Amino acid sequence: MSLPIQALTPDFCVAPQLGPHAMAEAAAAGFRSVINNRPDFEGGPDQPSSAQMEASAQAAGLEYRHLPVNGAYQSPEEIEQFKQLLQSLPRPILAFCRSGARSTRLFNAATLG
Repeated sequence: MSLPIQALTPDFCVAPQLGPHAMAEAAAAGFRSVINNRPDFEGGPDQPSSAQMEASAQAAGLEYRHLPVNGAYQSPEEIEQFKQLLQSLPRPILAFCRSGARSTRLFNAATLG
């Protein structure tokens, strides 16, 4: 598998920014859900939009949720929303952002906090 993922638990992984083509690879790797934590066009016009990512994820048979959060600060409300996604989405789950750090912080805050 060539996806640049880091496993935080056996059924939750994080990754840096993924492209639409990666959704089929994520599904083939066994993921059932994807969470995008990056605001649209945070990285400029070349960053794939959430709509593009969602269409590719759905075409690959994945559940997809967009929970855009700031890279420097995740509010208690955003952490709670992430926790609810962790509880409701089919696993394994792959979450991504610019580098994977934001998704990791959200996961830690939602599960350890």
